[in-house]
Amino acid sequence: MVTKVESGQSAPASAVVPGEEKANTRERILDIALELFTERGYDKTSLRQIAEQLGFSKAAIYYHFASKEDIFMALHMRLHEFGLGALSMIDGAQTPEMWMGLVDHLTDQILAHRSLFVLHERNRAALEELHRAPHDASHEDLELVFRKILSDPKLAARDRVRMACTFGAVMGALVLSGDVFKDIDSVELGSLVRDAAHDLMSR
Repeated sequence: MVTKVESGQSAPASAVVPGEEKANTRERILDIALELFTERGYDKTSLRQIAEQLGFSKAAIYYHFASKEDIFMALHMRLHEFGLGALSMIDGAQTPEMWMGLVDHLTDQILAHRSLFVLHERNRAALEELHRAPHDASHEDLELVFRKILSDPKLAARDRVRMACTFGAVMGALVLSGDVFKDIDSVELGSLVRDAAHDLMSR
């Protein structure tokens, strides 16, 4: 619906409608929570602290999220969506060459979502408590597809082992290591990780 500001005139195209404003506020809450949960830890961060960073009241946050747990789950679902995309890619990577294309893409995507991976690594215990059956099943689906590709008898054992190692190299350098490489520019780090993964596959 077009909002009228004067007879015969429309509101500017850039005007934010209530639904958009609500969505933007929700994303701001998630972004601030991501920073605080990563820096201080989920357990040591309160809704009051999130609200203070935003200049809100706790009541304003409750309008968007029922609890701190719901905020953390929403952040987890951001990464969950990334995992669903990876699932479809892994299912199609049926040769070593296709696998390396996947590894290169995952390297770029993990770097783009680096803060989410660091959040999860630093709050593993809290995440375990929040796991719920519906998306636990999706995690299992991802593992099943991963194992299906790596157990394919049509692939040489040498290739399957190296494919697993390249994936481990990417996850180790960009996820399990946390932020130990934060002094390295993302573009340079991505290049170094891809080089290492390709070296593993070609040896």
